[in-house]
Amino acid sequence: MPSVRLLSYNVRSLRDDPAAVARVVRALAPDVVCLQEVPRFWTWRIQRRRLARACGLDIAAGRRACGLAVLAAPHVRRVAREFHLLTPDPDLHRRALAIAVLETGGARFLAASTHLDLRDGPRLRHVREVLAHLERARDRHRAPVVLAGDVNEEPGGTSWSLLTGHFQDAYAVAPEGEGPTFSARDPRRRIDGVFADPEVGITACGVPAGDAVTADYPKATDHRPVLAELEVP
Repeated sequence: MPSVRLLSYNVRSLRDDPAAVARVVRALAPDVVCLQEVPRFWTWRIQRRRLARACGLDIAAGRRACGLAVLAAPHVRRVAREFHLLTPDPDLHRRALAIAVLETGGARFLAASTHLDLRDGPRLRHVREVLAHLERARDRHRAPVVLAGDVNEEPGGTSWSLLTGHFQDAYAVAPEGEGPTFSARDPRRRIDGVFADPEVGITACGVPAGDAVTADYPKATDHRPVLAELEVP
């Protein structure tokens, strides 16, 4: 089975140090990156392309709305892409789901990125919507799903538990490195995760350690990245 290095990263609209974000991504050498809080105002398209280029990656999925994107390495082929807005809530940020259908080493899989709400009710409703969208995409493209994102909730919460009722929690299956992802300066909470269909093998998952890369974490954004080593059937 082909191996895939998938990174999930909330980059806080590149408001901190975009060069540090790119250094982190390059140092971790992912095949796929699921991003949250990508710039979505003013020069959003230029900033997104500049970030992808600085990371040595291509934009595989995402739109302006909701600040989501999936990036892929040049050797990973994009077959299709989808973008789904989730139901809106008054006075809250609009939420969405970005999906890239990718192929590498003869294997096809869906890489999806999402960013869930801070409030319990909307977050749980959106998880149900995300699961429904992913089920239809899985059937349509006949490929397993890997979902990554900022859940805004820790393991054991209602929304997180609903996700793990359908997917493997990659860090819980094969922890490597550190677990907490927020905040980047003082990580105490694991609110970012990678979730994979049962047929996807998980070799390792966690926040990469090592002085060379961790020095850039607080410079880059307020979240730490989650890197998963996967085997796609």
